[in-house]
Amino acid sequence: MNYEVIKSRHSVRSYTNQPLPTEIRHVLTALIDECNSNSGLHMQLVCDEPKAFGSSLLARYGKFSNVCNYICMIGKKCSQTEELLGYYGEKLVLKAQESGLNTCWVGMSFRKGKIPADIRHDEKLYAVIAIGYGATQGVAHKIKTAKQICPEIDSAPEWFRRGVEYALLAPTAVNQQKFRFKWSGENRVEVNSSWGFFSKMDLGIARLHFELGAYPIKVEWVQDAN
Repeated sequence: MNYEVIKSRHSVRSYTNQPLPTEIRHVLTALIDECNSNSGLHMQLVCDEPKAFGSSLLARYGKFSNVCNYICMIGKKCSQTEELLGYYGEKLVLKAQESGLNTCWVGMSFRKGKIPADIRHDEKLYAVIAIGYGATQGVAHKIKTAKQICPEIDSAPEWFRRGVEYALLAPTAVNQQKFRFKWSGENRVEVNSSWGFFSKMDLGIARLHFELGAYPIKVEWVQDAN
């Protein structure tokens, strides 16, 4: 994934009326199918549906407007699902950005009862990703320094430092960036996250960004029990 695509992607909450082109819908649907097959998730693209983000207090509180397309982040009710959704959902976010679209991870500012998704009895809708042509391109937010998420970074190899640089650009709930990385020798990377809203999902997003930065090194993840 091109670094400029990652760097240029910002959360966008207001969208135009321009519909998603058929070819882009096909690209996104194909990638969703691939990600679901690889992960066991049940993510789904919903288009031209305004009710979930319609005139509601939740949408107004989140300052969302004209959201008619979104990806439903659905998976099994288990402890690993949120991190998987973050990892694979961010693949979709970056593909959308690469395709000229804008996105926003949304945890609460929508009406679940209005979403026409197929949710099985052992599954849960954890979040959605708003997607479309933004009224703006969004703005960059202040991020932590590399030393704040990896105090030993100066002694780490270049690929690891590049991975941290990419991870710092990962979107997180309320910009909390609760994740931490540590080089554990060779291609091993220890990663963990302290508690916070959607911190497990954030960790999955950050892991994907780190892997994209570390490429072509294949990262071997060492994760603590938190």
